[in-house]
Amino acid sequence: MGRERIVVFTGAGVSAESGLRTFRDSGGLWEQYRVEDVATPEAWRRDPALVLRFYDERRAQVLAAQPNAAHVAIARLQERFNVMVITQNIDDLHERAGSKQVLHLHGEILLARSTADPALVTRINGPSLRLGDRCALGSQLRPHIVWFGEAVPMMETATDEMARASRVLVVGTSLNVYPAAGLVHHAPRSAPMVLVDPQAIGLNRAGTRFIQASATEGVPRIAEEWLIEPNA
Repeated sequence: MGRERIVVFTGAGVSAESGLRTFRDSGGLWEQYRVEDVATPEAWRRDPALVLRFYDERRAQVLAAQPNAAHVAIARLQERFNVMVITQNIDDLHERAGSKQVLHLHGEILLARSTADPALVTRINGPSLRLGDRCALGSQLRPHIVWFGEAVPMMETATDEMARASRVLVVGTSLNVYPAAGLVHHAPRSAPMVLVDPQAIGLNRAGTRFIQASATEGVPRIAEEWLIEPNA
């Protein structure tokens, strides 16, 4: 019999505890920019240099950050479970903590993709992506990020993964950013769900347990609880 399958769905609250701000945070990096100027297809067409500079700043922050106790606890679950991490975050902290299966809904800051062929994705060498950096087809590379107004290409895969969960752990997401937030509704009704967040989350779903705590407080607690279960 295979190992029990856990789907972990994470949002900005996990990375925030490693010092990575989001555009919603007061005092965060995005306050210096308008979303429309740096994170939309129109912004890219209008001023690609500004968009690249913005993501260079975010990439530098990611490279300087370290996984926190929540990332590590999620990776530890692999000791007994088949764990799929679905994240809204664009950093690589889950991977650096040791998680083997990570699906990035909104792209990855350390990757670039061709503007001629979206399927042509490459790792960025160093912290910067510049005008003139081209793909194998000769087209300008852009950040491998899902911008506002763009479709979320991994959503169907994520939905299928969620539908196969035997239990679900949701961490650091307000469940307000769609379409990603709708993922939790694809979990089987039989799958227990645990929400970890310092803010109250309104989710009317049977079999849901809410832990009002930060990611670094709540996730290690749940991981330890699950790891020591008999016959897990």
